[in-house]
Amino acid sequence: MAECKPEKSCSTCESKERCSDEEKRRHQEERLKNRLERIKHSLMVISGKGGVGKTTVAVNLAACWAREGFKVGILDADIHGPNVPKMFGLNWRPVVAGDDGIDPVNVSPNIKLMSLAFLLPDSNSPVVWRGPIKHTAIRQLLSDVNWGDLDFLVVDLPPGTGDEPLSVAQLLKDRMDGSVVVTTPQEVSLLDARKAVTFSRILKVRVLGIVENMSGLKCPHCGEFVPLFKTGGGERLARELGVSLLGRVPIDPEIVQRGDSGPPFVLADPESEAAKALMDIARRCKELMGGEG
Repeated sequence: MAECKPEKSCSTCESKERCSDEEKRRHQEERLKNRLERIKHSLMVISGKGGVGKTTVAVNLAACWAREGFKVGILDADIHGPNVPKMFGLNWRPVVAGDDGIDPVNVSPNIKLMSLAFLLPDSNSPVVWRGPIKHTAIRQLLSDVNWGDLDFLVVDLPPGTGDEPLSVAQLLKDRMDGSVVVTTPQEVSLLDARKAVTFSRILKVRVLGIVENMSGLKCPHCGEFVPLFKTGGGERLARELGVSLLGRVPIDPEIVQRGDSGPPFVLADPESEAAKALMDIARRCKELMGGEG
């Protein structure tokens, strides 16, 4: 058996050629355990369908906690559509690997980010992978990235209940504080949000609550409330399923702008109604996960 340090990445270890596949798997399990022990709280942000603003919620939750001085990591686990860097105004960045693994990208003094987007040749390159390869990639993003000491790890997942959410729930099963389910008010979104809640329960991941995104628009001219996608659907779903409604986030055109260019909306326009709603959601999630990080 090769003499290896459990915290050292196999890719940079001088003994890697002498390790069997079984030893490499064991070393990776040890690294994963060591990484996760340095993370106080973790949650995954999921949705039943795409286009409901799941990544927007994930990024702004992280930004809210970082704004309060907490150390936050974001794992962009949307393998086929890694958009988190875009929402921070980042283009492709080279990643640096050292003895302790891959260094995440520091997007602010309190936020570390790792995304498959940083590992692709360019932004137009598709990821054409089957399930087992995706599971291996997510395992490596958790075990081989030098996350350091974190108060919160936010995992942004692709829509649905497929390979990536299943892998994250299994890999973080002993360290996962819960899931946040994002939906819009209309029935077609609520139908799939029910599946996301059931998915969490099947995997014994606590549902922290539901976020109703795009919950109406306040007309900038007359001030009248316009329910573009209906309203109240998230509250009805939460009541039906016996989970908390974490909050409603109204439509704000500035959210779209900040999603395309960064920085996160809660940092760019903290006094807006939508930003205050997101901050309140972040506060409630923090309380449900155990308080002050």
